[in-house]
Amino acid sequence: MVGSRGQCIGDKNQPSDHVGGPWSTPGGNTLSAAEHTCAMVCALSRFLPQACAALKEGRWDRKTYLGSELHGKTLAIVGLGRIGREVAKRMQAFGMTTIGYDPMIPADVTAGWGVESLSLEELWPRADYITVHTPLLPHTKNLIGEKVFSVCKPGVRVVNVARGGIVDEAALLKALDSGLCGGAALDVFVEEPPTDLTLCKHPKVICTPHLGANTVEAQRRVALEIAQQIVDMSKGRPLTGIVNAPALTNASSEVFKPWIEMAQALGYLANHLSMPADTPALTITLDLYGSEASKMDAFLGSAVLVGLLKGMTQNGINLVNAPLLAQEQGVTLSVNSHPNDFPSVAAAGPDALQVKVTRGLNTHVLIGNAASGQATLYGLDGCVWDSGLTLGRNMLFFSALPTASPLAAIATQLLAERAAVTSLLSSAPTKKEVWHVARTEEAVTLPCGIPGTRLMAQVTF
Repeated sequence: MVGSRGQCIGDKNQPSDHVGGPWSTPGGNTLSAAEHTCAMVCALSRFLPQACAALKEGRWDRKTYLGSELHGKTLAIVGLGRIGREVAKRMQAFGMTTIGYDPMIPADVTAGWGVESLSLEELWPRADYITVHTPLLPHTKNLIGEKVFSVCKPGVRVVNVARGGIVDEAALLKALDSGLCGGAALDVFVEEPPTDLTLCKHPKVICTPHLGANTVEAQRRVALEIAQQIVDMSKGRPLTGIVNAPALTNASSEVFKPWIEMAQALGYLANHLSMPADTPALTITLDLYGSEASKMDAFLGSAVLVGLLKGMTQNGINLVNAPLLAQEQGVTLSVNSHPNDFPSVAAAGPDALQVKVTRGLNTHVLIGNAASGQATLYGLDGCVWDSGLTLGRNMLFFSALPTASPLAAIATQLLAERAAVTSLLSSAPTKKEVWHVARTEEAVTLPCGIPGTRLMAQVTF
């Protein structure tokens, strides 16, 4: 189990083959991070660290450190979750006008907190101070960069106590030197600890070594929350304080486990069938048919991605980090539920999963279910196995024209390579093709093609 204070899950590639992790304590560091943010804003407005350092060096320099009041200034808050809301509440007490952006929270809700909800385009020009409270995701990386500084008020000040990388450090340095940015307070960095201290040593920069949650009180709350989460999991209670809780709660359920394994197997097979291609970008559509399968839409999409990305990442992939890793690999996923509809393949039963994967000009459609407790494939590109094809061990998928009869040739070639063939099954043919699937004990290297058919994928489940 991996416990993390707050929502600061630092390494998305962190191996996590166990069910119970990574754990987060979203409420544990809220107050500490909010207070640290507010302290940074106050310090920026009055040059407190710089003035303190100057006096300790023996310089009584009041003229250089002429500050400005916070009263009447506008604070732009990007991300209005727990921490963002607490920051707003505290800075309103200083007489600041608080505006914010959060795509998940309606404007009437933020208005109740005294925060005017705006789009990012409306937010930047009005801000005297900007503070960010979002996770580091592909769409938030370098969120504040040259383009933002160019539309902000000259001398805008920036605070980042969230994640390194949300503020483009190179663009920030350039804006500080030009005067577009009047000061920055940084608690987090792209590289921690930073080896290049150019930004940290800039006279307009206040910096701390990731101290946002570094208080006695926060550490105590974190320990208590993680302990409670472990107790909840051991007693089968919902995992409300864990990253991607629905996925991990259901991954530990014996009822849903076969379906998760089914989704992973379909994703794994789909990726092998769609390789190679003229582009690495993948588009996946997962359709869930039937009332039972449709209840699993919160986590089966992640399960498909786990199978799809298996072997494609350097570190472990799991239900938690799969969506983010998929984005970085150029994978787009959509999930649709059809509780009252039946799949196109009747043999798959009332509850089934359909995975459609498109890469470049190639598209494959797979249909399966786990009603028997095992991952079973019933349809592939319109071809059907009425009795189902259990996915397991090493499987070779051959495509052939419906007029061809390559079974004998496939068996002969596999036996020539001393492969232990345990089954050889063919789908019902369509007008354009038929699939033949050989199951072997181990992976097989075929030295040449087999007449009348084409090896589309070899998959070891």
